[in-house]
Amino acid sequence: MIERRQFSGGMKGKNLRYLNEKTGQSGQMTRTGFLLLEHFSLPAFTQALDTLVTANLLRPGLFSSRTFGLNDGEVISDLGLVIRPDARIDCAALQDLDLLVVCGGYRTELKADDEFIGLLRAASDLGVSLAGLWNGAWFLGSAGLLDGYRCAIHPEHRPALAEISKATQVTSEPYVIDRDRLTASSPSGAFHMALDWIKGLHDKALVEGIEDILAFEESRYRRIKPAENVCVSAPLREVVKLMDANLEEPLELEQLAVYAGRSRRQLERLFKEQLGTTPQRYYLELRITEARRLLQHTELSQVDVLVACGFVSPSHFSKCYSAYFGYRPSKETRLVK
Repeated sequence: MIERRQFSGGMKGKNLRYLNEKTGQSGQMTRTGFLLLEHFSLPAFTQALDTLVTANLLRPGLFSSRTFGLNDGEVISDLGLVIRPDARIDCAALQDLDLLVVCGGYRTELKADDEFIGLLRAASDLGVSLAGLWNGAWFLGSAGLLDGYRCAIHPEHRPALAEISKATQVTSEPYVIDRDRLTASSPSGAFHMALDWIKGLHDKALVEGIEDILAFEESRYRRIKPAENVCVSAPLREVVKLMDANLEEPLELEQLAVYAGRSRRQLERLFKEQLGTTPQRYYLELRITEARRLLQHTELSQVDVLVACGFVSPSHFSKCYSAYFGYRPSKETRLVK
């Protein structure tokens, strides 16, 4: 029987979700509503929504989401797609929300009637956090709900917001989270805003999991970046980058030491002090993590994957894989569409 191994050091966070470890997350569901205004930015809306949906894939039941309209009818997005919201927004709906996201767009008219302003103020009075996408911050500002806050808004609409809400600090940042106000100026800003908000509610491991999954929308063959979220010294970061760049033909420890300008003993000490493991074990965990990513998210064969990740034989690959994940690589779930 193969002894089950646990990931160590910097690679643990990358694989925490795969090991089904408990992270002490709250069992309470966070309830989110998206208010879709006419000509709202569909990319900004979907980027924010996708993070919540993906979080639920990793840890079911963390978030619920509903879409709302100002009226009972359909809403047209900036791309011309017609969306029928789940319900019309009203005071009763606000009582079932923790976050209300006002979804604007480039052609969304900067006009809010008294009923809309009243609903936004009622949400604030109920303690609902408020967010604005694209020019959504303008509507929060027009309701006086951004006074004393920093915010982000699409560049086209910064002057209008600065004029209507003089007590607001309008920034040029892609997104801003200031206490219970969340604003983003673009689809990319909406994505990172949602990620940052989730990290504040839960933990870094969940956010890394969401990033890893959604990264494949940009490049299905993008490698993990093991050093990005690990606090290590510059010399050790360079060694980790060398490892990442040489998965197919792993470098010997002596070669890594030469390239890094350090002795073997110095390298071993750096890994022990900063990552809590040995260089050899970290390298193996990096390769086995990349192998799992390739098996899940590409159509590469098991043989192609083991070769790409520097394993010398199918039996050695299977043994290492089983030791970390509890099952053979042939049993891995393929997530490619």
